[in-house]
This record gives sequence, C-alpha cells and structure tokens, in this order.
Amino acid sequence: MGHPIGLYICFGTELWERFSFYGMKYLLVLYLTKYHLFTDKDGLDVLGAYAGLAYAAPVLGGMLADRYLGMRKAVTFGGLLLVLGHLGLAIEGTQAYIENGTVIRDTGALQMFYFSLALVITGVGFLKPNISTIVGQLYEQGDSRRDAGFTIFYMGINIGSFSATLLCGWLGETYGWRYGFGAAGIGMLFGLVWFLWGQRYLHGAAEPHDPEKLRAKVFGFMSREWLIYAGSIAALFVIWRLVQFNPVVHTALNLLALGFLVWFTWFVTMRCDAQQRSRMIVLAVLTISTVVFWALFEQSSASMTLYADRVLDREAFGFTFTAVQIGSLNAFFIFTVAPFFAILWQYLGKRGWEPSTPVKFALGIAQAGLGFGMLVYGAQHPDELGKVALIWMVLAYFFHTTGELCLSPVGLSAVTKLAVPSVVGVMMGAWFLATAYAEFMAALISKLASVDTTAGAVADIGVALATYTELFGKLFWIGIGTGAVLLALSPLLRKGMRGIH
Repeated sequence: MGHPIGLYICFGTELWERFSFYGMKYLLVLYLTKYHLFTDKDGLDVLGAYAGLAYAAPVLGGMLADRYLGMRKAVTFGGLLLVLGHLGLAIEGTQAYIENGTVIRDTGALQMFYFSLALVITGVGFLKPNISTIVGQLYEQGDSRRDAGFTIFYMGINIGSFSATLLCGWLGETYGWRYGFGAAGIGMLFGLVWFLWGQRYLHGAAEPHDPEKLRAKVFGFMSREWLIYAGSIAALFVIWRLVQFNPVVHTALNLLALGFLVWFTWFVTMRCDAQQRSRMIVLAVLTISTVVFWALFEQSSASMTLYADRVLDREAFGFTFTAVQIGSLNAFFIFTVAPFFAILWQYLGKRGWEPSTPVKFALGIAQAGLGFGMLVYGAQHPDELGKVALIWMVLAYFFHTTGELCLSPVGLSAVTKLAVPSVVGVMMGAWFLATAYAEFMAALISKLASVDTTAGAVADIGVALATYTELFGKLFWIGIGTGAVLLALSPLLRKGMRGIH
C-alpha cells in the first residue's frame, strides 16, 4: 500500500495491545460483582482507580522513553509487563459465596488480581504512548503519507477493540472469567512477539537518542537503563496498593489538577504575550470540556455494561449477546461511520463550511448526551419481562461514536496548534491527565446508579431499570447542556484561537 513495513509492525502490536486492554476492561466490573460478589460501588471503585491510573501512566512512560529509553525498549518492556499482567488476571481463584450473611472471598486470588492490574497499568504506561510515536518517526517531515499511515494505525486500535469485546466477552461470560482474561493475555503475547520479530523494519527509528546516557552508571553501580526498569518494578507495589484504595487515587488526581491550574495561571500571566495567552486559555477550556465528554462516553465499561447485563434484552437475529459483547458496538460504528465523517469534513472544508474546533467539541458532547436520551426513551417501553429492547443501546452507542468522531480526532491536533511551543509536552500531558480524570469520574458517576444484588444478580429488574434511567436522564441533560454552552461560547473561542481553525 506504499507505506513502510514498520507501520504494519506497529499496527499489529497496537492491535493486540488494544485487544488485551479492552478484552479485560469490559470484563472487569462484571467479574468483580458476579464472581467475587463485590457491591456495585466497590467494583466501580476498583474500575475507577484502574482506569484513572492506566490513562495517567502514559504521561510518565512517554517522558522516560523520550528522554532515555527510546521507544523500542519502552514498548518491549511495556509489552512484557502487559503479558504478565493479563495472564495473572486469569488466576481467578475460587468463587465467592455467602455464609451466614457474610461474603467469603478468596483473598489470595484477589491480591493476585490487584497486582496483575498494577502490571497492566505500568505496561500500558510504557507501551501506549510510544508505539504511536514510532509510527510518526517512520515518515520524514512533510511526507504526504503520514496522515494515511496514522489512519491505518488507528484502524488497528479499533480492530483490537472490536474483536476483544466479542471474543473475550464471549469466553469470559460463557466458559469462565479466566478464559476471557487468558485470551487477552495470549493476544498481548502475540503482539509482543510480532513487535520483537519486526524490529528490523523500524530502521532505527525507535532507538534511544543518547545511548551513552542510557548506559551511564547511576550511584556508581547500576546503568540508568536498569535503574528505570528497577524503579518501575518497585512502582508496581505502590500501584498494587493504590488500586485497592480509590480515595487515594481520587485525591492524587485532584492534587494534580490543582497543581496544573496553579502552574497554568502563572504561565499564561507571566510568560505569554497576548496572542499566546488567548490561545492557551482556549486550549484550557477545550481540555476541561473533554472531561465531560469522556466521563459520559466511558460509562460504556461501567454503568452501561451493568445495564446491558441486567436490564437489556440482548437477543437479536436468534443470538443472545453477552453484556461485554455489546461494547463492540463502538468499534463497529467507528468502522462504518468514520469514512462518512472524513468525506463530510472534506466536503464542508472545500466550501468553507467546516465547523471550527470548538463547534466540533460542542457537537461531540451533545451527541454523548443524546445517546443517553435513547436509553431514557427506551426505558419507557420495556417488554413483558421489564427489559429494554437492544435497539436503544445500539442507538446510544451510535451517538456516542459520532460524538467521539467529532471530538477525538481533532483533540490532540488542537494541543499542538494552540499550545506555546515551549510547553507543548506539558499541555499534551495535561490532555492525557484530563482523560485519566474523566475515566475516574466515569466510575464515580456510575456509582450513583448502584443497585443492590443478591449473589451478583439483581432482585428486581424494575427497580434496577428505574435507577439506571434516573442516572441516564441526568447524563442526557449534562451532555446537551454542556454542548449548548460550548456552542454558545464557540464564536468567542474561535476568536481567541487567533487565526487557527
């Protein structure tokens, strides 16, 4: 197809990494609530801590790779941690049971589960940001193939997501959780082997910038490279504890957000001229708005998965889908709808009608809200068993995906265009930290619809449906309202971008 072979090495690696990531993410809350008999609130606490840390870790992993390790070593190390983590998740232990009103759990298996999550979080931190960087370095500056290359690479992400939610979801919920988690681990092993086999096709693009600095002794006895590996192993034990204490993660994310706001206020006040200050403020507004979008969108692996498991009629075309498999709708709509969006933006752009970045953000957030409106409407028409028809969840995912296509592709581009050149890295880190915060907030929001269960199952479908519908109604208005406010502000924000579209 006229692209470097190295692109397909990165494509395959990212495909299997996303296969492993999504294969376990959608299983997570169901596994905890149905197998280890966690309450909804406790299960969502673990999901929130895990997701928040998993999206924050790439900030540090990208920095270490850029300064010292190089992308090849970082991806290899991250891939190894991911394989170990996902295979560790397959050790499920014995199922929890209730004795004299007390839940008896396999604490040893749970501690292995938490440590495996720590391995996955650290592995994602090293692999996720750096495999994308390698793709960019395969092309010379100004190479017209670059955008097409990233489009091909992005499809690898969605193929991994789509196949993982279908296969791992089916294995986990049909044959046993260990098979779903184990399949995710085997997928990541394929990805690591593929990457190691194809390193010769990267042509040195992913090597360390300064090998001598990496080999230099630190403290007189250990190379800097091995110090990074040793430090990462030590960090596993910290993360292992963090995923068990959700409030600590919440506090840490709040402190990071506060620290960034203090720095940002100082920087735009003291170090920016009028044009730079204006653009940076617009970027801050857009970044904050993404927290709202992703907090709504990421209900998919939290409240929407529990909803699909408990109150959704999942039968279609003579086949009953599992709750996790419903999550494949996002990737499915990416495949089917993304080309139409590309054509639409190109068509509008040629005529000078393409919406500005703030308008796209507003449309994206409003569509996330509209998706929940579909579920609210569907809840008014349950079947004789009290369950909601599958079509309303399909429409919810459709609008969430069209919202994603309005907001996500232009987000990182906006950072590179609007940020002051000297702090692009800091603002990119802030962008990912905003996503991490949104992931945590998504689980926190889901807890508002916690439902009482008995042995992992809801006792009253009607009560459960009413509880979820109340939450989704609030999310509908939050999405529509935030989108409307951002749309009203868009002329001012576009002016503040000072000539950048």
